[in-house]
Amino acid sequence: MKKVSYRNQISKILSISLVVFLLFSVSMFAQEETPAEGEQTEASVGDAAKGKSLFNQNCAACHALNRKMTGPALANVETRLYEEEGLDKEWLYKWIRNSAGMIASGDAYAIKIYNEYNQAAMTAFPTLSNADIDDILAYTAAPPPAAPPPPPGAVAEGVPSGGGSGISNEVILGALVLVFGLLVVMLFLVNNTLRRIAEANGVVVEKEKAEKRTPIWKAFVQNQFLVLVSVVFLLLGSAYFAYGWMMQVGVDQGYAPIQPIHYSHKIHAGVNKIECKYCHSSARVSKHSGIPSLNVCMNCHKSIYEYKGTAEGPSQEDLANGYTNEFYTNEIKKLYKAVGWDEENQKYTGESQPVEWVRIHNLPDLAYFNHSQHVSVAGIECQTCHGPVEEMEIMYQYSPLTMGWCINCHRETNVKVEGNEYYAKIHDELSKKYGVDKLTAAQMGGLECGKCHY
Repeated sequence: MKKVSYRNQISKILSISLVVFLLFSVSMFAQEETPAEGEQTEASVGDAAKGKSLFNQNCAACHALNRKMTGPALANVETRLYEEEGLDKEWLYKWIRNSAGMIASGDAYAIKIYNEYNQAAMTAFPTLSNADIDDILAYTAAPPPAAPPPPPGAVAEGVPSGGGSGISNEVILGALVLVFGLLVVMLFLVNNTLRRIAEANGVVVEKEKAEKRTPIWKAFVQNQFLVLVSVVFLLLGSAYFAYGWMMQVGVDQGYAPIQPIHYSHKIHAGVNKIECKYCHSSARVSKHSGIPSLNVCMNCHKSIYEYKGTAEGPSQEDLANGYTNEFYTNEIKKLYKAVGWDEENQKYTGESQPVEWVRIHNLPDLAYFNHSQHVSVAGIECQTCHGPVEEMEIMYQYSPLTMGWCINCHRETNVKVEGNEYYAKIHDELSKKYGVDKLTAAQMGGLECGKCHY
């Protein structure tokens, strides 16, 4: 009887075929049809595209298209005024250019709007021409634009990801699992069949036997020099990492807690260019930078009730993390609930709730730090200590805030004395003492213990 070393070539071929089949299936099912773009209906009078720009510049602070804000909703305002009040476009021209004058003249509908909206007259826009107003009205009369196509690889909410067939991901996954199971069974049956055929023809199927070798651990133990070197390196490495761990006790660099209301510094400080000290105003005059009160948020969010995104749209990273327009809009609703703001009636209800913000930067009690000294006197930018906040979706502690980090900054930072009478005399005296034109914070006493430790 002939003995041969048996290798199941067919098994290898089937395995490769299985992998290729799975990859092909996934690539086929992952393809999505790009939704057709909605047809745009042009307004009969005026340019809606120009009107949108004019609306955002002049009207969006107080008006929205489909909801009441500081002023009434403006969707199809021309048609509504004509059908419900019998007013024509000429009335709108006069109202937009001089609403206070129309109220003073006794116009019935002008007085009605004035009383309905807290007796606050609308800002006059005498510089808007008839053509400009026509463009704005065309924008308010235009149908809402079609939703933009989703970016490649993104799946629209509520839409099955199986392309035009409407097949759900669960059905596709189930089908792939079934095919995989069938192929495994087929592979097992073919393997057994080939073994039986080989044995029937007098071929003894043998599995390759591995050569008997000395175990690695035994060879390692028998080599005394290698054991000694390994022990030395192990002790030195353990001491190194133990020292590094102990030096990080109390250092929270990278700490990024989840806040009760999500606040994106990337959107506020980055996209919208809001200055840090607009919200953290106490940093100019106080030891602490302070947490902005929710009234500061409502300065803008009385009018900004939903997030409409940027012209570029959300990035793939934002979509993967769930940062969609709907997500940010829901966070604005949390703000309204906390301050007790009634969106429908545009007024406070008086039912407010405290927001338990989680503190991020926290120095030990034995260290003294004054924001106003650094911000107002030294003129240091917020990013010097807090990092590129304009790029942070979730705020985190950028710097280690250790004693060594502060000391290095004092040693390397030149004090700005130009036009600062506070430093005029001391700068002259210390310049003579050290023989330099520029003085660092360290040379002006920035390394004295009592400066930072009471």
